Formats: sequence, C-alpha cells, structure tokens
Amino acid sequence: MLAVTALMAIWWIGEGTSLAVTALLPLVLFPVLGILPSKLVAPNYGNHLIFLFLGGFMIALALEKWNFHKRLALWIILAIGTQPQRIVLGFMTATAFMSMWISNTASTMMMLPVAMAVVRQIALDASLNGEKNDATRQTIESGLGLVLMLALAYSASIGGVGTLIGTAPNIVFAGFYKKLFPENAEITFFQWMVLAIPVVMVFIPLVWVYLCRFVSPIRLGSISGGSHEIIQQELDDLGAINRAEKIVAMVFCLTAFLWIFRRPISFGEFAIPGWSGLFGHPKFLHDSTVAMAMGILLMLIPVNGAEGLVVNGKREWFTLDWHTVQSKIPWGILLLFGGGFALASGFGATGLDKWIGDKLTGVAGWPLWMVVFTICISVTFLTELTSNTATTTMILPILGMAAVAATIHPLFFMVPATLSASFAFMLPVATPPNAIVFGSGWVSVPQMSRAGFVLNLVGAGIVTSAVLLLVSSLFL
Repeated sequence: MLAVTALMAIWWIGEGTSLAVTALLPLVLFPVLGILPSKLVAPNYGNHLIFLFLGGFMIALALEKWNFHKRLALWIILAIGTQPQRIVLGFMTATAFMSMWISNTASTMMMLPVAMAVVRQIALDASLNGEKNDATRQTIESGLGLVLMLALAYSASIGGVGTLIGTAPNIVFAGFYKKLFPENAEITFFQWMVLAIPVVMVFIPLVWVYLCRFVSPIRLGSISGGSHEIIQQELDDLGAINRAEKIVAMVFCLTAFLWIFRRPISFGEFAIPGWSGLFGHPKFLHDSTVAMAMGILLMLIPVNGAEGLVVNGKREWFTLDWHTVQSKIPWGILLLFGGGFALASGFGATGLDKWIGDKLTGVAGWPLWMVVFTICISVTFLTELTSNTATTTMILPILGMAAVAATIHPLFFMVPATLSASFAFMLPVATPPNAIVFGSGWVSVPQMSRAGFVLNLVGAGIVTSAVLLLVSSLFL
C-alpha cells in the first residue's frame, strides 16, 4: 500500500501521464497486490460526493450556457462602483462569488476580456481628457492592468473555497474525512460554508487593499475617468433577461436553499428544522441528492415551449442538454476523486493509516497553532508547483492519521490543508487563474511572485486563525 501511494504521488507530481490515468491504478494494483478485491475498490469511483460535484457542474454549465453568470457578475460590479479602486473591488467580489459555484477557470476566463476592456477605456479616457500624455497613459494601463489581472486570479482562487463544490480539494477533503473517520458526522454543505465564507470575506478586502496600496506602481485614486459605460454596454449586449436565464436563476437559488437547509440548523435553544425531516428516511438524503435532482431538473424544463430559444446560432429546447454535459464536464476530475477515495480505503484496509500515525506522534509536543500554521505554509508552497487536487489527495490521509496519533481531532489538520491548497498565488503554473491572467501580458513572473509571496503568508495566517476559532464550534 505504501509503495502504491508513493507511485501514484510520483505520477501525480511529475504529470508524466494524465491525473485521471494515475487515479485508475488502484483498480489494478489493489487486487493484484492483495490489498483489496476489485468489488471493494470500484465503488469508490461512484462515491456520492462525486455526484455532488457532477451536479454542481451541471448547474454551472446551465449558468454559462445562457450567460446568466456574466449578467450577475456585471450587476455586482455596477452596484459596487466604477471608479478605478472600486472597479477592482467590484471585479474581485463578482469573480469570488461566481467561483463559489462555477470553476475558477471559467470565472476568470469570463471576466478577463471585460477587465481588459475596462482598463483600456480608463486609459483612453485619461488621454482624451488631455490630462495625460501617451507615456503616462501606458503607465495607467500597465499599472491598473497589473492590479486588476492579479485581482481576478487571486479572487477566483479565494472564492472557490467558499462552498464544497467551489474547488476540487474541498470535495476530496469531504470524501476522505468520511472514509477515514466513518464514526464522525459528515461535513455538510452548510457547515463548510459557515467555516469558509468568513475566510473569503476577510481575505478578499485584504487582497484588495494590498494590491491597490502596495502592488500598484501608481496611485489608483488619482486616475480620472470611469468605466460605467463599458460595463453598461456589456450588459446591453446581453439583451433583456430571457426565460431560460430566469429558470436557471430560480434553480440556482433553489439549489443553494436546499443545500443550506437540508439538516436542522441550531442557534442555541432555537433551531430551524431541516427539510429532509419531511421524508421517511432523512439520513438517506445527502447534498449529492439535491445536486443531481437539480441537474436532472434543468434537462427537463423547456425554455420556450415548442419554439425553443436560439443560443450561439443553435436552437435549444431545454435549459440544459446532455450533449453540453457530456462535452464539457471534466470527467477526469471525477475519476481523480475516485482514485483518492480508493487510496483512503486502502489505507484503512491495510492498517497503513495507523502505521503512519505511529511514526508521526512527535507532533503531539508542538503547540496546536504552530502545527496548523506549518501545515498551511507547507501545503501552500507545495501547490505552487503541483496540482492542488493531487496534493490534497496525497496529503490528507497522512494528516488525518497524524492528528489521531497526536490525540488531536483530524479536522484541525485536514481543514487547513484543504483551504491552503487553493491559496497559491506566486507562480503562473500554480493555478489556472494565475496562468490565464499571466497570458494578458500585463503581469510578469517577478511581479506575480512578489505579490503572491506576501499573500501566501497572509493566507496561511488567515486560515490558521479561522481553523483555531471556528472548527471546534462548528464541528466538534
């Protein structure tokens, strides 16, 4: 089991083959090496959390198909303001919110052309007003462009941690935790949000202030001109909100409501009953049940009767279609989840989890805050060079067993690793959003590295504080 784990870790880190191909190794190696029979390995690839992620992706695809995600983002930007510093905050808020529900790659790609157009328009306005010469105009473009590009990338990564479906490491964590510690209560969608949303709400303003005050080569507050017109033009180009967008918006809100209120929510002596209690077997219902129900519902609701609606030159009859799902779902990520869950089952079946825990008993003598901060820093800088999904898949079982050996609840080790895996801000290869904004030409590697190094440390501090303050009250 240890050899299989090492092999998969090397293949994941080295990326000599697809991450999904590596994830399939347990199906072959576990039976051959006498770790587990095939009939016990295969069900890991059908774990209910995989279907939570699949259902979340289906809802995200419907949002993207009808461009409602873009309309929602533009509304948020207009509401916050269109002066340079406010436009940065508006883009960050919109990108972070969208990344909670759709992939951080998609949210960054969606916002990038709008952000670049805004920067160019502000620089052009300053030039036409006669206040700036061409050299200063270029300075405005590169200065505001640098800040806005970094803001997009960082807010996409930060926002993704806000929900269980926001980024892959969150699902990996939830699955591993239930696999390794079946006697503990599962982590619900609502519990994760209560833990992670405060991290997002604290981190986003800090990043905004840091980028605008300390990273920007110019004072953004001194730039005249706004971008209200271009944002409004983007909204006008979307046209009036159609029936399909309204359906998607209602399903999106209904899904969030059902996820949040599935189980009772207690406020001391007062409690809000969960809707699952209306059914004969409440424990049979999971967040994945909601995700798949809503995903299927989107493929059953007609958008405009027999006439349908035309989108991208093609007539569509339903809010979501299977062809879109089949072609755009990242099936490899779902297999990667399954491989990770198979690893966790192998750890338990062979006793490797307890063996690793025995070797790590030394951490029991460390102060808890020091252990948590060390985990945050280590995972953050490790994921600068490796896939955050692969990193969490490799490290979470080890951390869980290390916590047990140190007589500490495993959530104190596993949660900070999960959150920190998304907070790698230094290199273009660290995350897809970093790579996307690097491609704009307004961000250099040294600039991203200097800004990201500070935010890596800040993120580790925020996560450490959140874990120490919230984990006990929410989960224990």
